[in-house]
Amino acid sequence: MTIKEAQETVDQWISTTGVRYFNELTNTALLMEEVGEVARIMSRKYGEQSFKKSDEAVDLGDEMADVLFVLICLANQTGIDLTSSLEKNLVKKNIRDSDRHKNNPKLK
Repeated sequence: MTIKEAQETVDQWISTTGVRYFNELTNTALLMEEVGEVARIMSRKYGEQSFKKSDEAVDLGDEMADVLFVLICLANQTGIDLTSSLEKNLVKKNIRDSDRHKNNPKLK
């Protein structure tokens, strides 16, 4: 699935199953909530915290997909073409960071 297709699929789901988009502020809060769930898993799986019994069955991929879904909702609501935005962002990063990371002694 391309990013464009994902945006179209999410929009179709919202219009048929989700009834309507939550407003932008609500979706921003939901995005932060979903990112927090990813952070919780990461801190337990790769960090120093341990899983509680209720957290052991969590699915990191599913939680990341929740983040992506809400981000796509926000892009759709605000008229952002994520494919174009990502392409422009990668050009910016390639110019700005062409030598930055290669010359960072912390990354060697």
